[in-house]
Amino acid sequence: MKKLGVLMVFSVFNLGLFSQEIKQNSRIEILDNQALQLIDKDADIVIVADGFKWTEGPLYVEDGDYLLFSDIPNNTVFKLDSEGQISQYLKPSGYSGNDEYGDEPGSNGLLLGPQGELVLMQHGNRQVARMKGSLISPKAEYETLMDKYQGKRLNSPNDGVFDADGNLYFTDPPYGLPKKMEDPNKELDFQGLYCLKKNGEIILVDKLSRPNGVALSNDGSKLYVAVSNPDHAVWYEYDVLEAGKAVNKRIFYNVTELIGKQGEQGLPDGMKMHSKDFIFATGPGGVWIFNLEGKALARIHTGEKTANCAFHSNEKWLFMTADDFILKVGLK
Repeated sequence: MKKLGVLMVFSVFNLGLFSQEIKQNSRIEILDNQALQLIDKDADIVIVADGFKWTEGPLYVEDGDYLLFSDIPNNTVFKLDSEGQISQYLKPSGYSGNDEYGDEPGSNGLLLGPQGELVLMQHGNRQVARMKGSLISPKAEYETLMDKYQGKRLNSPNDGVFDADGNLYFTDPPYGLPKKMEDPNKELDFQGLYCLKKNGEIILVDKLSRPNGVALSNDGSKLYVAVSNPDHAVWYEYDVLEAGKAVNKRIFYNVTELIGKQGEQGLPDGMKMHSKDFIFATGPGGVWIFNLEGKALARIHTGEKTANCAFHSNEKWLFMTADDFILKVGLK
């Protein structure tokens, strides 16, 4: 679909949160009957909204019943309410400068912090930040939580997850830098997976080629990281011994052989953990559903490059950020 500019965005959202316009070229593929406890093979993948540039970081907020998401090129966080109304929530969301800054300046991952505050992975500002305003009265003013490692600026924080104690794991690939890996302002010679502990201590957990989405098991004992490297497109699993100490790294699932094949657009990216211990992970073709043994149970083929996903609080809906679309699919 043709990308629409930000000035066009507000004229295309007439579908409503409970719209039934089915996404073309979408389908559910059941790989194991275990998936049928989560999703029906005939479930419709529905367009909620479209007309953005590149959507990411979906965050469902139960108190208010709305979805927040980033449109990275437009440097904006949008709000989608339960009536399907779209509004600009934050701008700028990830780059506060006045000069142009690459093609991905905005926020990426959005999280609720331990006190219910909005935490953003900011590409252009190259930091993990907390919004100063409340969720009800947002303001595009930010407090830096972390922007350097050993005195060197981060690349472009991408996605994160809090553990039960309020420690933050996040990834720092080069995607938000104007020239990516070749950017002259890149200060770190690696791409990191970090833990920002609640006491302010910063721990480099691992160095990865293209770290991206990150998730924790419900009991906090396992850490999962997506690697968006087309030459080594995998999800890794670690054992968490304590906050910031993840060991026994191993490949959880490898999709390298699918990269570049027809219908397999996209790379391992954002992911979320279901309360029943299933992983919903964006990757080639859409969203993959795994059990914790690393078995692929189902695939949600969206027909688009799909960057991230988020559950409604009742887990009856999965929202997906897929290129210029916001999609949803019903769950059981």
